[in-house]
Amino acid sequence: MPEIEIVAFLVVASGLAGFVDAVAGGGGLILMPALLLGLPASTPIPTILGTNKFAAATGTSAAAYQFLKADLVGWRDLLGPVLAAMAGSAVGAHYAYQVDPAILRPLMVALLAGMLVFTLVRPDHGRLHAPRFGPGARRSLSVLIALCLGFYDGIFGPGTGTLLIFLNVGVLGYDFLRSSALAKAANWGSNIAALTLFVWNGSWLPELALVLAVANLVGGRVGARLAIGKGNAWIRWIFVGVVTVLLARLAWQVATGI
Repeated sequence: MPEIEIVAFLVVASGLAGFVDAVAGGGGLILMPALLLGLPASTPIPTILGTNKFAAATGTSAAAYQFLKADLVGWRDLLGPVLAAMAGSAVGAHYAYQVDPAILRPLMVALLAGMLVFTLVRPDHGRLHAPRFGPGARRSLSVLIALCLGFYDGIFGPGTGTLLIFLNVGVLGYDFLRSSALAKAANWGSNIAALTLFVWNGSWLPELALVLAVANLVGGRVGARLAIGKGNAWIRWIFVGVVTVLLARLAWQVATGI
């Protein structure tokens, strides 16, 4: 375990990450940099990823449970995306040991910039729940989205929940609240699958991961309850804020090569 001051710093970061991730995705934007800063430079990246995934999976579980209780999205609409996200994430986590994340950052910068502009110029984007397709087509598309984003989550990760929310709104026609619920379920699946592979390979710090998981769980539970209570307008602005910060961070990494 790191020194107590470092643990305290990471606990706060994990709780905040769980809260933000439950509302608009992007929790990895907070916890991953905190782990990179707080842990020794010699710590292998897969070990940091595994520790982060353990905490994130716990917070995501709490948030997904809160959304599930609110009955925002039916079981039949959730099962396919969850399984697809698990399959995609398992494949992605396997390749995480072989792919340099720097390759993916420029693509993420372009995607996030497009998402931010689109959301800002369309004030009604995500405010109304108006599904664009019939139940069968909608479920098929949500499975495809979850499969692709699950793969991305396993191999890299930052912004997965945010991308899921955006695509659920833009492609499926869901409002932000229901998009968050569906995204959280799929993100739970991708986290569990990637975590299983990392733990199987011993790529995690068990004691630290357990402590961070508790903080992330509390943050995820609070974030989900606030999202359900405050509704679409509030989620939209949290979403815009998360996308802006995530975009700035990844753009800085691309520019500096760090």
